[in-house]
Amino acid sequence: MNNKSNKQGKNKSSLFSRKYLMLFIVCIITGFIIGFSYNLSKDKRTLSSASSQYEKENQYMEELISQKERSKELVNELAELEEKIRTYEKKYSSNEADYEQNIQDAEQLRLLLGLSAAVGKGIKITLQDGDYNPQSTNPNEYIVHESHIFKVLNELKIAGAEAISINGQRLKTNSYISCNGPVITIDGQQYPAPFVIEAVGNQDALISSLELTGGVFDQLLNEQVVVTIERSSLVEMATINED
Repeated sequence: MNNKSNKQGKNKSSLFSRKYLMLFIVCIITGFIIGFSYNLSKDKRTLSSASSQYEKENQYMEELISQKERSKELVNELAELEEKIRTYEKKYSSNEADYEQNIQDAEQLRLLLGLSAAVGKGIKITLQDGDYNPQSTNPNEYIVHESHIFKVLNELKIAGAEAISINGQRLKTNSYISCNGPVITIDGQQYPAPFVIEAVGNQDALISSLELTGGVFDQLLNEQVVVTIERSSLVEMATINED
């Protein structure tokens, strides 16, 4: 009886030990699983965070590259616009210079054609018949002729005279001048000597041109024509009447 009880006690104790051992093993496995799951979850969170950070950095890098490319495009656009501005400025300056030159040329033509009044500094040349020479049988030798006048007119035009008049009558580009004894006819109007030729223009240039050695002034003196040249601070010539 006692042996049987001892056997039953041993069986119960062995069974109880097995239960605890199994429970212990289950707890260990459960703890391992929980720890593994926690670490795995932590690793996933870390990996997810790292991946998110990488994506953000990659996005920032792409945005930076995009901004750099856009900045480069803007710099190129700015350079193109600046070049256009310089081109426009050059064209404007050129056109403005051409415009001013055209105005000057047009005004010069108006002066030459007598379509605008001529006012300014200039010179006055007086041509008179030479003194009578009783030993000369030809009175034409000391009379002013149209050839003398033409010499003066041509030299004045070459020297840049803007407007010319004879005895107050302003000359046109196609004025007709002829000599008839002691008088000359200008576009049908007759004028006696002395003949006063006025010219508007650069005084120094006009006088220097006439007084060149062997030039018009010397030629007129050699041909017995009395010549005087004066500077005029103000020479005025009205517009030519085309009627």
